[in-house]
Amino acid sequence: MKAVRQFTHTSKTRSFAAVAGSASSVNPYTVGPFQVFDRNAKRLQKDRAATRDGGERSRTVDYVRDEIADRMMERFLDIKRSFKTVLDLGAGAGHFSRLLEPENAGKSLMLDLSQKNLQRDGNEEYAIEVERMQCDEESLLRVIEPNSQEAVVSCLSLHWANDLPGVLVQIREALKPDGVFLGALFGGETLFELRTSLQLAENEREGGISPHVSPMTGNSDMSNLMGRAGFTLLTVDVDEVKVVYPSMWELMEDLKDMGENNAILGRRHFIHRDTLAAASAIYKGGRLDYAMFLLSLIVCTELHGNKDGTVPATFQVIFVIGWKPAPDQPKPLERGTGKTNLIDVLS
Repeated sequence: MKAVRQFTHTSKTRSFAAVAGSASSVNPYTVGPFQVFDRNAKRLQKDRAATRDGGERSRTVDYVRDEIADRMMERFLDIKRSFKTVLDLGAGAGHFSRLLEPENAGKSLMLDLSQKNLQRDGNEEYAIEVERMQCDEESLLRVIEPNSQEAVVSCLSLHWANDLPGVLVQIREALKPDGVFLGALFGGETLFELRTSLQLAENEREGGISPHVSPMTGNSDMSNLMGRAGFTLLTVDVDEVKVVYPSMWELMEDLKDMGENNAILGRRHFIHRDTLAAASAIYKGGRLDYAMFLLSLIVCTELHGNKDGTVPATFQVIFVIGWKPAPDQPKPLERGTGKTNLIDVLS
C-alpha cells in the first residue's frame, strides 16, 4: 500500500507590476543558445508515467498538480470574463481544464508534449468540450495561429522550457489583443531539501556533485521575463506547498510517477546506492560533520527531518498573470499626475 502524503501549512507572498512598453524583438521560433533540458527525454518520462499500471500510479500522485490547479482557478475566477476557448498549454492530464465550467469557458484546447499524458483520462472528466493536441510548448506558433486566442493558461509545465523568454513571446503572439495569460510554474526554492541532501551526500561519498534537481526561475526573474515578452498589467504571486513524506524514497518515487524526474542534458543516469542512503539519512535527521568524519565519527544534527521521523518537501510555485496590450486597455498614469495625497488617505 502506498504511504499517505500530507499537506502542511502554506505561505504566500504577492508582488504587482505594471509594464508599458513595446514588445520584445525575440524571434518566437528561436530556441536560445543554452539547452538545459532534454525535451525528448522529458516526453518519454511523461509517457511512461502516464501509462505505468494503466495510469493508476500517475493518478495517485496528482495531489500537487490538483492543488496548484485549484489555486490557479481562484485567480482565473477573478477575471470577470467568459471565454469561448481557453488554450491549456502543457495541459498534462487536464488538471486545470477539468475545473472549467460552462459559465467560464465553452471549450478547452489542451496541448502537451506527451500524447499519452493527454489521453490518460476520458472526456467524462470534463464539464466542457475539450480538444487534445500533441505539441511541444517551445513550438507553440507552429500549431496555433497568431492573434487567435482569448486566454492561455499553463499549469506546471513551463519550468521545463529551455527558452522560457521565447515561449512567453509565443504565448503573447498567440493571444488576441487584450487577451490574458495565466501561468503557474515551479520556482527556484522547489525541493531545496532534496537538492541540499543529495549535494552533501554526493560530495562526501564521491568527492563532487552533479545536478539532480532541475534549475528553476525566481520570482523577480519572472516579472522581468513577462515584461520583456511584452505583457502588461502584470501580477506575480509566490506560494509554497509543503508535503510530508515518510522518507526521501517515497518523494523520489512520487516524482518519477509525476513525470518530474531529472531531464537535464548530460545528467548522470544513476546514483550510487551508498550515496542515496547517505542522502536519505541527511534529509531525515542530520548531516555529516566533516571534521569529525575524518576521525571516523559521525555527528548528526537536525537538517530537514520532522520530529516524528517524516520529511517535508517544499514546492515553491510562481503564479503569473499578464495581458497582451490593446489600444483600449487600462494604462498606468504618468508619474506625478496623482491628485490625492497618500498622507490624507492614511491619516
